[in-house]
Amino acid sequence: MFHKFKNKKIIVTGHTGFKGSWLTLWLNLLGAKIIGISIDLPSKPSHFEKLNLIKKITNIKLDIRNLKKLEKVFKRHQPDFIFHLAAQSLVKKSYANPIDTFTKNTIGTMNVLESLKQINKKFAAVIVTSDKTYKNLEIKRGYHEEDLLGGKDPYSASKGAAEIIIQSYISSYFEKDNKSNIAVARAGNVIGGGDWSEDRLIPDCVKSWSINKKVIIRNPKSTRPWQHVLEAIRGYLTLALCLYKDHKLHGEPFNFGPNYAQNKNVITLVKEMRKYWKSILWSEKKNYYEPYESKLLKLDSTKARKKLNWVPILSFEDTIKLTTVWYENFYNKKKINIYELSKKQIEEYIKRIKKN
Repeated sequence: MFHKFKNKKIIVTGHTGFKGSWLTLWLNLLGAKIIGISIDLPSKPSHFEKLNLIKKITNIKLDIRNLKKLEKVFKRHQPDFIFHLAAQSLVKKSYANPIDTFTKNTIGTMNVLESLKQINKKFAAVIVTSDKTYKNLEIKRGYHEEDLLGGKDPYSASKGAAEIIIQSYISSYFEKDNKSNIAVARAGNVIGGGDWSEDRLIPDCVKSWSINKKVIIRNPKSTRPWQHVLEAIRGYLTLALCLYKDHKLHGEPFNFGPNYAQNKNVITLVKEMRKYWKSILWSEKKNYYEPYESKLLKLDSTKARKKLNWVPILSFEDTIKLTTVWYENFYNKKKINIYELSKKQIEEYIKRIKKN
């Protein structure tokens, strides 16, 4: 199925980020012609930088809040597919800098939608938002795509606002023609190798463990539906191809979440990681002074299963193994080739897809 991306022109915004770098690598392996747009490397180390993909793609350093420059890129390259991932994606950072968060996630998204007007041929655009776009009522059934949007913290609110902008643009400018195909992808709690974002559980853990330092687990009983990055990206790729083929999916949002069995608390996750990284240390400490963040966010992916034939295929144990083995190799193996390590995980994952 994914061979259809070969030789296609594809714009990926946020290609240097955690999910963006994995998406860019996968598309590169498929033979796509990738135009990456990003303001900078979001972290040090950087998965994108370690992959050394810069010579294999068209790499454009650009702030998506600059509409004129962004429009020129879309007009010049005339992409077949667009994946919009560029964002300020950290909840805690959104409290420290709400203006940056709101402008990147709302104005940036609006500029991408405005730039789609420069494409004069058929295209499919997947706009990636978040599971945090939903008004969080701490419900256990899992959120459906038609549930209310909301957001108490700046990050969640910015993503909810972005979704309103997306639907406004679709109905106002992209409703009547059949060449424009736009859909929304929602995923959350994505983990995997190559994530070094600040104030995220696994990056914090591996940074400490790499120097034999004990990590403090502040909320050991907090539960999340953990999902491997390749599961989410397969969802984005599947949606893009189905959207390009079937205009009836135009304007639709889709959840991409793990099976409900993936809902595990933090301490269970850390103990599972110890199976593959023996020398890890931690201590538990409840922190009552952290800013608000949703306690329970679970997505119902029934719609993706029915309309896209997408289902998660990795168990919780598979997800933790892939993630931990990647980091253990990165920190403990001398002269490790990150490109080959990441490529191998994609190839192994593709074998699992075929089996399923």
